Amino acid sequence: MPLILDNISKHITLTEEEKTLFLSKTETKKVKAKTMLLNAGEISKYSYFVNEGILRSFTINDNIVEHILSFACADWWIGDMYSLISKKPGHLFIEVIEDAELVLLSRENQEELFHKIPKLERFFRILIENSLVANQERLMDNLSLTAEERFEKFCQKYPSLMASIPQKYIAAYIGVTPEFFSKMKSKMLRNNSF
Repeated sequence: MPLILDNISKHITLTEEEKTLFLSKTETKKVKAKTMLLNAGEISKYSYFVNEGILRSFTINDNIVEHILSFACADWWIGDMYSLISKKPGHLFIEVIEDAELVLLSRENQEELFHKIPKLERFFRILIENSLVANQERLMDNLSLTAEERFEKFCQKYPSLMASIPQKYIAAYIGVTPEFFSKMKSKMLRNNSF
């Protein structure tokens, strides 16, 4: 069974006919590392499900500093929800970090599927709720935890990403410069707190 159907089956049960219809409304695509799937200022047309590889979503501030909002690896979804839902230009970049195989679901096909398979609305509501909870938790962490504590939490939450992504991306995710991150990590290793 395709990974995306396994992902859906964690929350709802589809009949064989519904699975076939769902897959018929998606597009599978292989994408090379460093490919930009979405640029800030564009209107997002797709949600992306990762079969393999790693992606990141990020913004760039006025000082040309990147702030990573999320990563996505196999069995995860990623997208610019603001742009996808509002149909307005978004603020996020989505980039492939590691060669990937993605399943693309357009907003139009998603809406069609909601009408033909209403329980998919429940599935996507659960995804959005989980995303909202994770984003709120991350915001609270950024307001209340030290950089070291944010890094430790990242390591606990995403152990598989530690060896797969450049350290500058981890630094951008926890909100520090690569130089500060390098010094912080060295200090943590010396103190055996990592």
